[in-house]
Amino acid sequence: MDATTAPHRIPPEMPEYGETKHIFEMMQAILEQLLIYKPSDTIAFIIDHLHRDNDNVPKILILGPPASGKTTIAMWLCKHLNSNLLTVENLMAKDHSPLTDEARRHYQRSKKVPSRLLVRLIQDRLNDEDCIKRGWILDGIPETREQVLLIQTLGITPRHVVVLSAPDLVLIERNGGKRIDPQTGEIYHTTFDWPPEPEVQNRLMAPEGISELETARKLLDYHRNIVKIIPSYPKILKVISSDQPCVDVFYQALTYVQTNHRSNAPFTPRVLLCGPVGSGKSLQAALLAQKYGLINVCCGQLLKEAVADKTRFGQLIRPFFEQDRTVPDSIILKILTYRLNLEDCIQRGWVLHDYPRDLDQAQLLQSLSHKPNRVFFLNVPLDSVLERLTLRRTDPVTGERYHLLYKPPPTIEIQTRLLQNPKDSEEQVRLKLDLFYRNSVELEEYYPWAITINGDQDPYTVFEYIESGIINPLPNKGP
Repeated sequence: MDATTAPHRIPPEMPEYGETKHIFEMMQAILEQLLIYKPSDTIAFIIDHLHRDNDNVPKILILGPPASGKTTIAMWLCKHLNSNLLTVENLMAKDHSPLTDEARRHYQRSKKVPSRLLVRLIQDRLNDEDCIKRGWILDGIPETREQVLLIQTLGITPRHVVVLSAPDLVLIERNGGKRIDPQTGEIYHTTFDWPPEPEVQNRLMAPEGISELETARKLLDYHRNIVKIIPSYPKILKVISSDQPCVDVFYQALTYVQTNHRSNAPFTPRVLLCGPVGSGKSLQAALLAQKYGLINVCCGQLLKEAVADKTRFGQLIRPFFEQDRTVPDSIILKILTYRLNLEDCIQRGWVLHDYPRDLDQAQLLQSLSHKPNRVFFLNVPLDSVLERLTLRRTDPVTGERYHLLYKPPPTIEIQTRLLQNPKDSEEQVRLKLDLFYRNSVELEEYYPWAITINGDQDPYTVFEYIESGIINPLPNKGP
């Protein structure tokens, strides 16, 4: 940019490119890695980090007391996310090396691996190609505050931490029924999860250390350590009750680990509100504009203003208005593009409604580099729309607007002179609704990350849902 032409006009493509390619997050991740590892060759380190391209792969800790089901949940997550499960046992079984041999000797003597040795095993495993490309899930590690600090010192940073919890009495009872398949490593339970195959049943074995006294001792150690571990992960930790069906625990954990954490990146909302006539798009757009300073862009209002102001575009639109014909997309796009390219829309963001109404319009809008980063579909039943629109009336004397149900006229005299806009007739409303729903299926497929909201409720409740969808990151819809 030319420094002599300040204030600079930022092209709309620049912030959109930065948000789409996650430039801020990428630079933040690179900076974190530089500060952790302090490489001597900074450029080579950055290039290697970019080649890895693994900032968004699963990096998950599953923690919990004995018999909480953490191993089962970790295994199910691994299968669903196509990631790598890391346990103390499979870390030691990786290969024959001085490190793993030493770990096995310690484990055979005391059933434990020293913290420093365990963390070195983890570090070696995370450097393997499959962990770099597909991520990892640590089952029951770290167990102590010391291990947490050692892991953090090496720059091993999870993106999600799941802590399972349940009453001790439940865990003691549950642990007594645990059985393990020695061939597959699958865990079963005599009461809750008994395998149907007789051959599997016959080879199941009771693991060591599941007596009531031993379980109580392990629970005591766990409670002493977990209170020191939890403060180390304040913003990425979720506690889930495991005193419920295992499938419910799994789906809660899966939903959480597929959720993106809120980013510190500068974010300019470009909001698209879709919905049938009478769904409340105009009200929600006004509320967003009022609270967040977004530019309220109503396509129909832009056309009316252009005609009223007698602009060049207005001269093109006037004949269509006078003949009650649809304005061509080419003209609408010129007016819309001009408005969205103005500096206030680029800097403050916008909320657009009444356009696009079909797939072709959506594709045209995106081809002009005006891609919304939040899309909401407001669903309202036919009966509610008819109630909202067909009962609207206008006082021809004062211009005041009334609704026969929600805002009735104060006197009989006013009520007798009220008029209904022809566009609010039941026939016209049904035609518009039918047209919208015929096109909405293709629009929803074009915006697969869109959020659907029940618009048939209090307007401020709807606004809270929309507000939450704008502030929070978009959910991942897939493994």
